[in-house]
Parts: sequence; structure tokens; C-alpha cells
Amino acid sequence: MKLGVFTVLFAEKSFEEMLDHVKKSGLQAVEIGTGCYPGNAHCPLDELLEDEAARKRYMQKVLERKLNISAFSCHGNPISPDQSFAYESDESLRKTIKLASLMNVPVVNCFSGVAGDNEHATKPNWPVTPWPNEYGDIYEWQWEKKLIPYWKEIGQLAEEHGVKIGLELHGGFLVHTPYTMLKLRESTSQAIGANLDPSHLWWQGIDPVAAIKILGEANAIHHFHAKDTYIDQDNVNMYGLTDMQTYGNVKTRAWTFRSVGCGHSMEEWSNIISTLRIYGYDHVVSIEHEDPIMSIDEGFNRAVSNLKAVLIEEKPSQMWWT
Repeated sequence: MKLGVFTVLFAEKSFEEMLDHVKKSGLQAVEIGTGCYPGNAHCPLDELLEDEAARKRYMQKVLERKLNISAFSCHGNPISPDQSFAYESDESLRKTIKLASLMNVPVVNCFSGVAGDNEHATKPNWPVTPWPNEYGDIYEWQWEKKLIPYWKEIGQLAEEHGVKIGLELHGGFLVHTPYTMLKLRESTSQAIGANLDPSHLWWQGIDPVAAIKILGEANAIHHFHAKDTYIDQDNVNMYGLTDMQTYGNVKTRAWTFRSVGCGHSMEEWSNIISTLRIYGYDHVVSIEHEDPIMSIDEGFNRAVSNLKAVLIEEKPSQMWWT
């Protein structure tokens, strides 16, 4: 495995400055945003699609620093009832798949999306309980009429371009658990898998090690985000895990994103990395920084230091002791 970073946290730096900072920090890979929620500060998507010489210059800047690109990321909502944002999300995704193919980037990360509750809806609707029955009806309609048809088409596009899709299992979207990930994969394409982020599993009450075993058995882990979550049980008792307070209310929130090792022990992170290895994941562990009580530099550096201590980089040796 290699250690990398989702470079959106360095959006204020130029492309070259960002690469130099990543290299100086001892990392081997970058995950680069191409549009929608992550923005495209380090990826002029249309220019690179249209100009082969520009693609070569771009990649040369990465390779000359002995880095690689683990993924392009364009998290949006391509099945949103907001037609403008759905179009933007879909267009960014399709373009990103094509660019990834042209530049030999193996994975495109994104969200599955969430639809409204009918064809005339104007806002997304995320059902989380089957009763009253209308919630269950909405859920079935969204999957059958919106989610599966869309991702069948995108899965085919990804297959044609030799690219994997990494869906982040994020609350608020229809694919947010190992079950929903596998359900969509089985209904659409093997090109669709997970961009697995333990932070989103922990707050849902899912053990990341167990999730890795489930998804790894199906060869459905295409990328990995390294971010932690701190669960404050006193606040869970008040607000529940579906806490709707803003992320800035750290003192009273039920859970808060943290830098690696600041929400769960390094023993747990070591178990996560080891389980990734056991179940065949040998791509990049990409640091994502969303810690509200640390600066970008401190949170990033903490994650780098902690992950270097547990990352498994070399192939296993022969079992000389047996």
C-alpha cells in the first residue's frame, strides 16, 4: 500500500506547490478533485480532456516528483431533483471517467446520489426508516426508477473506459452501507465499488474492520479514505447518531470528524490496515482532513505520522518459520 492525500485541503496552493508539499511530507500519491463538491483547483478538466500535450505536461509534473494519482474525485449528486446540480454532477462524472482513462488513473470517486420523492420533487429526500409506509415506498421508487438505471449506464461507461468507480459510503446518499453498496453493484456493474471511509461507518455504528471483510470478500473496495470520527456518547444520548447540529457545534455534537488516531486508537487503525491487506487491497490510503479543532497542517501532519506507523508497504515474506 501507498500513502496519499485528497488534495482539496491544499486548494489555495498551486498545482506545483501542492505536489511539492505532498512530496516533502513523505507521501507517494495524490487524489485530485475534478469538480462538484471537491472543486477542481488542481485539475482543469476541460483543458486536459481536449489537449494531449497538456495531459502529458500535467502528468510529468506528478511523475517527476515520484508521485502517482490514486484517483480523480467529483463527488456530487447526479440523481438530484435539482436539475441544474444533477446535470453538473453527471457531466463532471462522465468527463472525469474519460479523463481518468486517458491518463491511466484507475479510480473515479464520487457519491451514489439521492433522488427526491417523486418526479416533481425539487429537493432530495433520504428515507432512513421503512415506516410509515410512504418512506418505504419512496425508497423503492428511488432505487428502481432513479439509482439503478443511472448507475447501470455509468457502470457501462466505466467498463468501456477501463476505470473503476469508488462510491463513498456517506450518510445522506442512497449508498451508505456495505449492504447498499453490494446491492447496487449486483444490480449494475462490477466496475462499481466502494471508496471506503471508516469515518462514515463509525458514526453509523458499523465496524470498519467488519465492513472491509464484507466488501473485500466481494472485491468491491476500489479506494480508501483515511479519516477518523470521535463519538461523544453523552451527546449521542441527547441527539442520537443522526445529529442535525452543524459540524461547528463540536462541544455538543454526537460525533465529529477527526484526524487519524484522534477518534479511535492506533490499534484499531492497525487492524484496519491489516484487514485491508488480508482482503487484497493494495492501492492507496488517501488522507482526508476534516478535523474542526485542528489546523489543516496539524491535522494533516498528525494523520501522516500516525498512518506511517501502521501502513503495510511491502509484500509479505515467505513464512520461513513454518
